[in-house]
Amino acid sequence: MDVTPTKIPEVVLLNPQRFGDQRGWFMESWQAERYQQLGVPRDFVQDNQAYSQKGVLRGLHIQNPYGQGKLVQVIRGEVFDVAVDVRQGSPWFGQWVGVHLSETNHHQLYVPVGFAHGYLVLSEDAIFTYKCTDYYHPETQFSIRWDDPQIGIEWPETLSPVLAEKDRNAPLLSEISKEQLPPYQLDRQSTA
Repeated sequence: MDVTPTKIPEVVLLNPQRFGDQRGWFMESWQAERYQQLGVPRDFVQDNQAYSQKGVLRGLHIQNPYGQGKLVQVIRGEVFDVAVDVRQGSPWFGQWVGVHLSETNHHQLYVPVGFAHGYLVLSEDAIFTYKCTDYYHPETQFSIRWDDPQIGIEWPETLSPVLAEKDRNAPLLSEISKEQLPPYQLDRQSTA
């Protein structure tokens, strides 16, 4: 397993090893003990999949309380995936990490609790999968504007993305009350 550091230490880019021959290939996409040693929690409680077409931008989403750490990957197509640190008091508050995830590079990204998450579909369509460390609590989920100039995400394509209404009308990070944002603390689950 190759691990690539990102500019925010708790965000981990993983490249699982693939084994191939004339039949195709095999890849271990999750193994609790091995991933925990790399800083990814082992206590996932929910798996999700999303299908989207080119130009769809989902995010930036977070839920607080009941924060979700997410191990994300693409099994069809390609996306530009983004994690934004929105933890009050974090030395990386408002900073972002962006990576290309695709069916050909097989990379995975661990997005810790306390980070807003989103992705833009670059291929004709994509199937995006992710494991979560807590259950979905719709009453605690909210969005942050995908094009917030204070955050300054450099999306790979200049376009008018296809957005859900809640994402289109999302507030800027500076417009969200400090009480609504999670506090900065290391993701304790990664050492459990």
